[in-house]
Amino acid sequence: MSAQAPVSKGANSPAEFEWIETPMTKPLSEKLKLPLARLLLVAIVLLLWEFSAGRFFDKFWTSAPSDILKRLWEWIASGDLFFHLGITSQEMIIGFFIGAVLGAVVGFILGRWSFGAKLLDPFIISIYSLPKIALAPLFILWFGIGIEMKIIFAAMIVFFLVFFNTYAGVKNVDEDLLDSIRLMGATEKQIVAKVIIPSALNWVFVGLKLSVPYALIGAVIGEITASNKGIGFLIQYSAGQFDTAGTFAAVFVLMAISVSLNALLLKLESRLLRWQKKNTN
Repeated sequence: MSAQAPVSKGANSPAEFEWIETPMTKPLSEKLKLPLARLLLVAIVLLLWEFSAGRFFDKFWTSAPSDILKRLWEWIASGDLFFHLGITSQEMIIGFFIGAVLGAVVGFILGRWSFGAKLLDPFIISIYSLPKIALAPLFILWFGIGIEMKIIFAAMIVFFLVFFNTYAGVKNVDEDLLDSIRLMGATEKQIVAKVIIPSALNWVFVGLKLSVPYALIGAVIGEITASNKGIGFLIQYSAGQFDTAGTFAAVFVLMAISVSLNALLLKLESRLLRWQKKNTN
């Protein structure tokens, strides 16, 4: 969409302006259209849920938005929500950071080292193909039931997602482009810094965005398996008490964490990959 910008009509009349169309910004109404549509959709779903609960199906199975909000308010008033949210956020963020850094580094190295990639490929695939939940008891045995176990478990899940995307990004750099740059006299450092890393960044961010919910899954699985704190513990405790409202409240908190971190990643991606947007304009 295009916006209008003022331009002077002439040198003799600097105070007079006319409006011309520029493609730089979108009108405010266009920017708000999608968020408002999303809010409307959420409001409709919640209203239908509230109306149907207790009328068309038993609240025991699905609770109701009003009951869920009530439970959230009770947790906020008692401070329980912030305590458990802090534990889960810490496990997720640290695990995400460790897994993302290791996955990007190893993916880049093996993307540039063909022999190493061929050597380790069957081992990486065999570990990645294992159901992660099956490894939770082993992680408890190795690292105990403390916060370290949840961090390492989340980091392991994130590692593979970021690794495979980084590896694919490095391997998919145009070989003809690399040959052309080498003919122009570019050093290997310049090729890596100016071509390979920028080209692979898009793939890396795809892996990072995919990893956010999985980092959360890793932390929560660890908490459900063996913990007395965290959002995963709240889910397990609420389900054990047949508290449907509490279970849904904890699930909605997890959704809010995941959406917030994805929004942060999108902001970071838009800053680091501005050159791609300029090239497409």
